[in-house]
Amino acid sequence: MKLIDTSIKKPVTVTVGVILVILFGLISLYRIPIQLTPNVDLPEISVETRWRGASPLEIEREIIDVQEEELKNLEGLVEITSESQDGIAYINLMFEIGTKTDEALLRVSNKLDQVKKYPSDVEKPLIKSGGRHESAIAWMIVSSLEGYQGVLSQEYDYFDKHVKPRLERIPGVASVNIYGGQERELQVIVDPEALASRSVTVPELIHAIDIENRNISAGDFDEGKRRYIARTVGKYISEEDVRRVIIKRINGAPVSVGDVANVFLGYEEKKVVVRHEGVTTIVMNAVREPGTNVLVVMNRIREALAELNSGILKDRKLKVEQVYDETNYIYSAIKLVKNNIYFGGSLAVIVLLLFLRNFASTLIVAVAIPISAIGTFIIMTLMGRNINVVSLAGISFAVGMLVDNAIVVFENIFRHKEMGKGRIQAAYDGTVEVWGAVLASTLTTVSVFLPIVFVEEEAGQLFRDIAIAISGAVSLSLIVSITVIPSLSALILGDVKPGSHFNENKLSLSGLAGKIIDSFTWFVRRICGSIAAKIIVIAVMVSLAVGISIVLLPKTEYLPEGNQEMLFGILLPPPGYNLGELEGIAKTVE
Repeated sequence: MKLIDTSIKKPVTVTVGVILVILFGLISLYRIPIQLTPNVDLPEISVETRWRGASPLEIEREIIDVQEEELKNLEGLVEITSESQDGIAYINLMFEIGTKTDEALLRVSNKLDQVKKYPSDVEKPLIKSGGRHESAIAWMIVSSLEGYQGVLSQEYDYFDKHVKPRLERIPGVASVNIYGGQERELQVIVDPEALASRSVTVPELIHAIDIENRNISAGDFDEGKRRYIARTVGKYISEEDVRRVIIKRINGAPVSVGDVANVFLGYEEKKVVVRHEGVTTIVMNAVREPGTNVLVVMNRIREALAELNSGILKDRKLKVEQVYDETNYIYSAIKLVKNNIYFGGSLAVIVLLLFLRNFASTLIVAVAIPISAIGTFIIMTLMGRNINVVSLAGISFAVGMLVDNAIVVFENIFRHKEMGKGRIQAAYDGTVEVWGAVLASTLTTVSVFLPIVFVEEEAGQLFRDIAIAISGAVSLSLIVSITVIPSLSALILGDVKPGSHFNENKLSLSGLAGKIIDSFTWFVRRICGSIAAKIIVIAVMVSLAVGISIVLLPKTEYLPEGNQEMLFGILLPPPGYNLGELEGIAKTVE
């Protein structure tokens, strides 16, 4: 075979190839995205519609029902769920696997445009890809410095205008959400007696405020050599603008908003309360963009927080503390799997050394492990995968397989060397003789895992990384076994005495395997001397297999929960409790 012959005759070329594989493998290792679990692309779209002041029942009747009526006939829709809260309607749409998210977004938008009518003060629906409950990689708490005189929960607008945009500009951050704060709002508190004395109704007041809050174009006209654009400016910029709004005229006398209501800037009513160490405050989270390196993104978030804390927040006597960091658990989980890979590789080398009893022989076989494992990262990068516990587990599983092909090839080369052949001839003949069997063995292994790569269902996406890792590593080990192994054998394999490999007094793979087989054959003959003994042995073995499987069978779960060293406590109060009562219960628990 020409490839084998070239590898033996041109060891420098093989060495350069190995160096390039290791070099590009290490580059891929440092560039490939790192996260905890694989990306599972579930075509999911969420719709959020706000209607301030509306009750959950009104939200369901006036918004959710009419939206679901249009959305239920969407092509490829599998599941639709909804949730109504005070002032907010949520609808979550799950589509068939393989549905393109961009196309689904467009179809959802078109369907919502067909909704005939919303209540007058309902905001435009917000449509976004991904589910509503996306996992955040970081949670941050706002706390005060010495000398702060304000109220933390009333800092919402400041963080929304200055801190949130800074964090959302970080590459890899998809969105930043703020919880627990009170937005600034213009409040109009009506005086019932003033309304009654002037015969003004609340709908008239609302209509007047709404209709006047507009900038209206008045067209354009030419004057001399110039063209002018005319418009009326009516948008409110202060409380006084609202107070001067005319509601109606009674006997020619105008009735303004200021006559029947008190207008001032205040804060919206609390809907969510966040407490940290007994203090009511604001919490923020950061959601990363799919496919980005979570470790790199977290480092950028830390840098941005340090910049904010030493800059604009320090001037305001505030600071942001990071209270949750997903990367701590990711580092821990990935470190555990990496240690397993190192331990497995080292154990494989030790076992080889015990069996082969020769350092040079062990080195020739063991070199397949790092070359194939590091080269696997090139394949993963080219296929757009990332490093996670599943892909690393695949490499960990493959470590033991990586030396299989190398052992088969090297054992045959060793056998030909025992026949008295020269190193080059033994390396060539030994490799050519078994390369077909090695290829068949590799294809058998790859054929088990490779179909998983083409499964589009959720399980296929979840285990695709492990299939790619094992298939890639084993395929590379095939190439290593027919190029690097014969090349190294031709260079460093020493003289071998004829028949020494099969010396029963020497601990070798063949000798040990023969002894094990002989011992097992003797044992089977002794205990299976009669038909009754055979039946008893079969019954005992089957009973043991079934019993052990039942006792040791682990519980079934989607993914292992792991230990994130976190504790969640959820209180379930009786239905109907108001926010103040719930806050009191929380204080008691604290």
